[in-house]
Amino acid sequence: MSAREIGPVLDFLGITRWREQRQGGERQDEWSPPTLPAAPPSKQSVSLPPGSVPDGVIAGLDWDPLAERVSGCERCPLCRTRTQTVFGSGSRHADWLFVGEAPGAEEDRQGLPFVGRAGQLLTSMIEAMGLERNGVFISNVLKCRPPGNRDPAPDEIKACLPYLDRQISLLKPKIVVVLGRIAAQSLLATEVPISRLRGQVRSYGPDGIPLVVTYHPAYLLRNPIAKRESWRDLRLALATFGGRA
Repeated sequence: MSAREIGPVLDFLGITRWREQRQGGERQDEWSPPTLPAAPPSKQSVSLPPGSVPDGVIAGLDWDPLAERVSGCERCPLCRTRTQTVFGSGSRHADWLFVGEAPGAEEDRQGLPFVGRAGQLLTSMIEAMGLERNGVFISNVLKCRPPGNRDPAPDEIKACLPYLDRQISLLKPKIVVVLGRIAAQSLLATEVPISRLRGQVRSYGPDGIPLVVTYHPAYLLRNPIAKRESWRDLRLALATFGGRA
């Protein structure tokens, strides 16, 4: 990996990128990148959770009508407390889909996913993988912000999952990276802790899309030491994508 390629990785991990040395009047940049074992991708198939299958109307919508339906959605009480919905952003032809839990306060104001501090870190994660943010698609399980950033209620998740499922059907990503416990448990219809959901590749939906779970960027902001574990997850996703391409 070249200096240009490894720089974003070191930035994401919070490692000082280089120290300056002088030899023969020339500057040399040195770093100590982390040595991380490549996790072997083991696959585990899962079924779509109850409530994730779109109703007849949502299942037939293309991108623009789907976005319009989301913007006026009243399928759960969150419609009464939101500023605006957060449909998702990025390329509608992306191979990579990143899925978070729900919009936060800043996302609710701007109508875009991951635009606060956690969003800045997510951008760093994406760039560390050698990708560009505008070249992937980013969405959430919920399209509306739960008041006070509380955890989504089961009925809210059930009401909103058909939108995400339709987005996945339209996008047809080659891989899905799920960010955080709630998003992972919602998509996989499980109560298994995130510590046991990480480290393996799961096959999602009828098309068998590879799915990799990692920590939510907000968790990494509170626990920066977990960035190394998250980087292992992202490497697993990259290895899986490379084997599928």
